Amino acid sequence: MKLLLKNIATLLQIRSNTTQKVSGADMKELPALQDAWLLVEDDVIHSFGKMSEIPVFIGVETIDCSGKMVLPSWCDSHTHLVYAGNREQEFVDRINGLSYQEIAANGGGIVNSAKELQATSEASLFAQSEKRLQEVIQLGTGAIEIKSGYGLTTQAEIKMLRVAKQLGVKYNITVRTTFLGAHAIPPEYKDNKDGYLDLVCGEMMEKITEENLADYVDIFCEEGYFSVADTNRVLEAGNKHGLIAKTHVNQFTAIGGVAASINHGALSVDHLEILKEEDISALKASDTMPVALPSCSYFLSIPYTPGRQIIDAGLALALATDYNPGSTPSGNMNFVVATACIKMKLSPEEAINAATINGAYAMGLSHTHGSITKGKKANLIITKEIPSYGYLPYAFGSNSIDKVILNGVIV
Repeated sequence: MKLLLKNIATLLQIRSNTTQKVSGADMKELPALQDAWLLVEDDVIHSFGKMSEIPVFIGVETIDCSGKMVLPSWCDSHTHLVYAGNREQEFVDRINGLSYQEIAANGGGIVNSAKELQATSEASLFAQSEKRLQEVIQLGTGAIEIKSGYGLTTQAEIKMLRVAKQLGVKYNITVRTTFLGAHAIPPEYKDNKDGYLDLVCGEMMEKITEENLADYVDIFCEEGYFSVADTNRVLEAGNKHGLIAKTHVNQFTAIGGVAASINHGALSVDHLEILKEEDISALKASDTMPVALPSCSYFLSIPYTPGRQIIDAGLALALATDYNPGSTPSGNMNFVVATACIKMKLSPEEAINAATINGAYAMGLSHTHGSITKGKKANLIITKEIPSYGYLPYAFGSNSIDKVILNGVIV
């Protein structure tokens, strides 16, 4: 199948196939081509160029993009999209004055989600999760990471990861899966954290790797959850099972999780709402991608990741949704990009880079996703007629997407 996009007002995020990520001052650059065409063949970008030099194409389906922009689909590198039910009552509880930590201490939070998920069949879990995936695809997401972590038993963690894998197959979208057994301590282990970590690092990892269900291993390194010593233990075990680290760190406190993650070769460190100079220094000496989750900060009314400080230090930054029932019940990457500009003071160029090429890097997908590059996946957003790409974050409450193309097919 061949699909020709012509009369593109602006073709955004054009990169060579050697660009894996962009950092520091380079994040302010967003390579573009005006008055362009782009040819999709099967599921990849075949070629592109200026309309003044367009070849003659025969037997192609054509989309006229006059007045519209085309950019690569969003790459959402941090989600918990597979979950059961919702936690709307906790939302009301927070409005009434309880903190996230107080809700968790009262039996809510992650443990609440785990209880519901354990009682949900795999078929029902898939049905609930696919509705969320359908929505985020329509909102322009073309590659997505999905974590476990709402199971907290071997059977339930496996169930989550199976569903995540099945979603990728059914919807022909690239899904990266992450084992997050160390998300919280289940009630039956509340006085035996080491016993639970024995289960995480033993039976859980063994069965998950036997079924090839996960690409990455994660842990919630935070006071009241898991310590730096716990993080070292889980990441080391993950490494032995061939699982690359991607970690939750520095959401509420900075306790050394960034350096520990980097020491284990983490692909990304995510959250970073609280950041110290030693964290910046550790990141500078690594290839680890910092990932900000601004819609989580918005929903919980906690500090925003200091993205301006991170970029000004010469580092790369990625943006992701953190889609989950407790702290971010939204997978809308358009809102994430807008919020990064409005609340974190990123420029539109920086935010788009963070949500595309750098998001792809945070999933190990730089070679196939995140930019307009010959041979990469034809995952594209066609905007409505808008005056500039700055309009995307400016009109934060509007849907500026006209069409979405996933693997060369119009969704």
